[in-house]
Amino acid sequence: MKTKHLIVSTLLFMGFLLASVPALAQNYDLSAEEVVGKADQKFRGKSSEGIMRMSIVRPKWERTIEMKSWSLGTEYFMVYITAPAKEKGQAFLKRENEMWQWLPSIERMIKLPPSMMMQSWMGSDFTNDDLMQESSIVKDYEKKILGFEEMNGFECYKIELTPKPEAVVVWDKIILWVSKDNFYQLKADYYDEFGDLVQTMTGSNIKTLDDRRLPATMTIEPADEPGNKTILEYVEMDFNIDIKESFFSQQRMKRLH
Repeated sequence: MKTKHLIVSTLLFMGFLLASVPALAQNYDLSAEEVVGKADQKFRGKSSEGIMRMSIVRPKWERTIEMKSWSLGTEYFMVYITAPAKEKGQAFLKRENEMWQWLPSIERMIKLPPSMMMQSWMGSDFTNDDLMQESSIVKDYEKKILGFEEMNGFECYKIELTPKPEAVVVWDKIILWVSKDNFYQLKADYYDEFGDLVQTMTGSNIKTLDDRRLPATMTIEPADEPGNKTILEYVEMDFNIDIKESFFSQQRMKRLH
């Protein structure tokens, strides 16, 4: 009788494992579109509020900028500089396809044209496009899985992104590495219209931010400037917060503190 019960229990346990296999394997059978969408949504959320620290590293000097950020979907984004004292109070706003900068020292609001999207943000290796999320890898690029590679101990999708014909974007090609489990964005290579590598961004320091685990440190290194890099650290993040479109206004930029 005991043997019979053991066999039944074993069969039930094996059945449970077999039933679980499709769920475990789902992440390995997704399309490139699905992988990028899940990675982007996990990192962005429907909305967010956070505290960030950015370190600009050069061969002979280093400086740090601290800031707060707010986002709503892909169309609304705001950054407020909290330190150092010289830059404190500066704010950047993105509303749909428009972007502004508020300079409290001269009480001036500047509208940034599309031609400035590739310019350095606050003297860092990030561009205005990088920080303000102007172009979306989800909607502006065609995606194709090139294969699978290990990155920092994680098995990753290696995905090629190329601009859609109608998209107005900065990069002519992006190669993205996203982990099969948890959809961590671990590396991205950015190429210009001549096919040259311009910069590499890597994700590291995976930790819990609010209700999810994410690479909390993003590092950008320009390909043609050895020794230069910019490190962006997510100190605190709250996702899916209650925030309205009306928050993202020029009037609000002037009142942030």
